[in-house]
Amino acid sequence: MVIKKFVNVIYIILGFIALGFGVLGLILPVLPTTPLLLLASYFFVKGSEKFERWFKGTNLYKRHLESFIRERSMTLKQKLTILLFADIMIAIPFFLMNSFIFRVTLIAIVFYKYYYFIYKIKTIPEKN
Repeated sequence: MVIKKFVNVIYIILGFIALGFGVLGLILPVLPTTPLLLLASYFFVKGSEKFERWFKGTNLYKRHLESFIRERSMTLKQKLTILLFADIMIAIPFFLMNSFIFRVTLIAIVFYKYYYFIYKIKTIPEKN
């Protein structure tokens, strides 16, 4: 019982950390807002029903995640932000590692990522 409560507190703390970075992503173009808010949502779901309800009731959730969760759709800006940030993160080990197999694996991940975002997630118009 004590361990479960401790784990739930950890999830809630991680949720607020991801939420904080997600909010920073609204200001800083190098941080992807949507995946960080998805991560925050995941942690709140795992940590507490109360925090899950609270987060899903915020304008931040409704504006950035609700359509994705409900309809598996994102704006073009959201997609591009996530794809470019992920490409930068993948490029770092690609250029630092000399392993051919590792590089081929990273290239395959990049291709799959673009395939998934283009064909599996609908693009919706930007809301003002």
